[in-house]
Amino acid sequence: MNEPRPIPMIDLKAQLEALRPEIDEAIDRVLSSTAFVFGPDIKELEKEFAAFCGASQACAVANGTDALHLALRAYGIGPGDEVVTVANTFIATGEAILLVGATPVFVDVDDVTYTMDASKLEAAITPRTKLILPVHLYGHPADMTAIDEIARRHDLPILEDAAQAHGAEWHGRRAGSLGHAACFSFYPGKNLGAYGDAGMVTSSDAGFIARVRQIANHGAGADRYDNVVLGTNSRLDTIQAAILRVKLRQLERWTEERRARAAAYARAFEGTPDIVLPREREGARSAWHLYTIRAPERDALQAHLQERGIASAVHYPRPIHLQPSMAAGGGKAGDLPVSEGVSREVLCLPIYPEMRDEDVQRVASEVRAFVSAIVGRG
Repeated sequence: MNEPRPIPMIDLKAQLEALRPEIDEAIDRVLSSTAFVFGPDIKELEKEFAAFCGASQACAVANGTDALHLALRAYGIGPGDEVVTVANTFIATGEAILLVGATPVFVDVDDVTYTMDASKLEAAITPRTKLILPVHLYGHPADMTAIDEIARRHDLPILEDAAQAHGAEWHGRRAGSLGHAACFSFYPGKNLGAYGDAGMVTSSDAGFIARVRQIANHGAGADRYDNVVLGTNSRLDTIQAAILRVKLRQLERWTEERRARAAAYARAFEGTPDIVLPREREGARSAWHLYTIRAPERDALQAHLQERGIASAVHYPRPIHLQPSMAAGGGKAGDLPVSEGVSREVLCLPIYPEMRDEDVQRVASEVRAFVSAIVGRG
């Protein structure tokens, strides 16, 4: 009897094969031009991605972590300053804050979208607060209406961590245009992924993007050897920009296909006991970067799926306020009960545009079987 076909978290091979002629042409165009750095595809990608997000400006950078770090530097944030953010995120969010010498101040997340709980935000703001940094997690935007209202009241800019939110929307506006600025990652597994590392900062503030661009290019002024501020090297390779331009043309279709897979999961899990399903807030359009459930005996469920050839992942097993590298933030167990509880229960199931409907059904069937066994045992 044949073993069931493995189901990965994402199928980049299938994605590549569908686009290979266009990808090959884009790469060949760059190779033939030999414009490997600062080639014309960089500027074109910046314009196209800014327009996609509803922003007027963008600066392509080497990766998503650099996008955060450079944006914080462009704001002039440094030692003695505080940045309010969440701990239910990838380490890069807090890492970037510490790298500029500032202090992360963590607020808890809500128990529906696992994004910043706006009702807890204002209490975290102090005279040292210089920025609010919400994270659009799993493809779902944070409550930007409430966050923006508080930010305006305190005259604070908002920097979106949109690394998982390409194409997500909040009340008809896309991530990347919901705050003063936004940071994206184009890591290969993202909804819009490069074939290597890549990132972007978007904003409708031309002066801000000019500062990001200057810092990303060794602090250069009008002349490349006129280094007026301390900068770094965070340039995006032209080949990656050319690849991303091809893939950007498919992003809206891919988002709709992800949304269809999420809807199929919801139908397949209907009535399943003890499973908490992800759902969208009113006014939100999730990009469904990840389909994340909460389940009893999460680790055993993950092992059950792995034995049956089904990939899954935990995003994230430890809130970053409890990471040793974040010790300077002063976080301790018990500070963020929702974030800490979520970290013990969440499991991300496969979701990608090329995923077959029968694969969605198979994943859901295996999860239901495991949970039913647990409930029956109890």
